[in-house]
Amino acid sequence: MNKIILGSIIILVSSLSLKSQVMNNPNTNLSVAPVEELTLTQEWDKVFPKSDKVDHKKVTFVNRYGITLAADMYTPKGVSGKLPAIAVSGPFGAVKEQSSGLYAQQLAERGYLTLAFDPSFTGESGGEPRRVASPDINTEDFSAAVDFLSVQPDVDADKIGILGVCGWGGIAIQSAINDPRVKATVASTMYDMTRVAANGYFDADDSKEKRNANRAAMAAQRTEDYRKGEYTRAGGVVDPLPEDAPQFVKDYYAYYKTPRGFHPRSGNSTDGWNITSNLPFINFKFYDYADELDNAVLIVHGDKAHSYYFGKDTFAKLKGANKQMLTVKGATHCDLYDQVDIIPFDEIAAFYKEYLK
Repeated sequence: MNKIILGSIIILVSSLSLKSQVMNNPNTNLSVAPVEELTLTQEWDKVFPKSDKVDHKKVTFVNRYGITLAADMYTPKGVSGKLPAIAVSGPFGAVKEQSSGLYAQQLAERGYLTLAFDPSFTGESGGEPRRVASPDINTEDFSAAVDFLSVQPDVDADKIGILGVCGWGGIAIQSAINDPRVKATVASTMYDMTRVAANGYFDADDSKEKRNANRAAMAAQRTEDYRKGEYTRAGGVVDPLPEDAPQFVKDYYAYYKTPRGFHPRSGNSTDGWNITSNLPFINFKFYDYADELDNAVLIVHGDKAHSYYFGKDTFAKLKGANKQMLTVKGATHCDLYDQVDIIPFDEIAAFYKEYLK
């Protein structure tokens, strides 16, 4: 038999077998890689209070790189049938016990099944070495969450959205460009991590010379890390806080370094990313195909945020009447992390209601 035909038959049989497994046991973690046994904290250790309007449980799922991700699933109480679902992550360097969990719980209160997950290499999720960021793998993390949600018995697989906060807002949009199963995307107080890594804040370092200097520094750091046999961390949010720190750095400190938002598993609250994590973001561009994204996007940003330009410029690249930008007057970047009286949760829920149908 022709080898190409035989190979196609094998793939078809495998696909039918996989479909049968999903139908017979929709809670099964299906992956070509084994599910890693993770140590998950069972007590409530979030930086926000637990809602009595939702049920909560820990779950795990595997991405296509074989990394097992840990997540909190929030389900509205007193509902039945298949629900629209939303996967949530961010901010960049945070954990699900911080802002993303708050967003997930708030949206669950409004009728959505939600999943707040720790990205690969961070928090309670698997992956070695720890505290590595990747534009490719982190984009995949959202699609892996969609994989998991798609086979849950209480989820309508045709009604799945994603939400990213801060750097994960930008990653969420890139994930939606790549994955048409994502019917609606919200990016809150977003960063374009590839732009800030390559150009610096406000594009002040947008030059070949600056980028090459950064590449050379991180290449030298790779050699040093390999020689020592360990990865050097960049440090989280600066501590102690310099008196002359920019206001947005003071805002980060007020969230990550105080009881308001501190969490011991958060890189931003502790010792940060591995220094060399930034290297791939310098050489990778999000949104090259942003004009090809057909599904809905809502960008939410405060007009007092230092990151506002990321939201406005990214929105300008999107096409179609189902693309919206909501500016929160007077809000700073970190206001949209946890200030429930400022974050427009009702408007976000209404956006999902309109486009997850």
